[in-house]
Amino acid sequence: MRVKITTTLGDITLRLYDETPLHRDNFVKLAREGFYDGTLFHRVIKGFMVQGGDPLSKGADQSVQLGTGGPSYTIPAEIVPSLIHKRGALAAARQGDSVNPQKRSSGSQFYIVWGDTYSDGQLRQMEKQLEGSRLQEIFNSLVNENKDEVMRLRRLLDRPGLLALQEKLSQEARKRASSLGPTLSDLQKKTYTTLGGTPHLDGQ
Repeated sequence: MRVKITTTLGDITLRLYDETPLHRDNFVKLAREGFYDGTLFHRVIKGFMVQGGDPLSKGADQSVQLGTGGPSYTIPAEIVPSLIHKRGALAAARQGDSVNPQKRSSGSQFYIVWGDTYSDGQLRQMEKQLEGSRLQEIFNSLVNENKDEVMRLRRLLDRPGLLALQEKLSQEARKRASSLGPTLSDLQKKTYTTLGGTPHLDGQ
């Protein structure tokens, strides 16, 4: 499925992934209904991406804060590991994890990736950061799974018990993280050193 966006600076042709059918069908439905007609690319960040799809942007004054509008629904996440944030990729915008732990997408807002190209050294550094983030995410999940025990130990003011549980959960987090393999695949490394993109958004 291909979609053409007509802008004041020229046309953009998008290919919608069949691997994300909920997002594809929703985007086509909104386009056919004229939902996007007259909307702006309200967020443009050089070297990163352009974002659009906010219905509040239609005819909006430049002083108006945009980015909160949309239909009255969100879309379940369709995160596919092989679909990465290479330059030119189309993706759904969403609210952050703190208010949206299920990573549900905005019902209408989307962005098109620009990003940068990276050296091998930059990607190695990014991989270390991604590994740290992955480890922290797994650890936080384990703490949440054991929250009753954490609260019990806190009520008892059992500092040794808390430290022992923390060490146990840290070891389990490291074990689970290592079983997931590298944070950046060979395809990602090749893409981001040649075409470019925003690798820190992959899996998000």
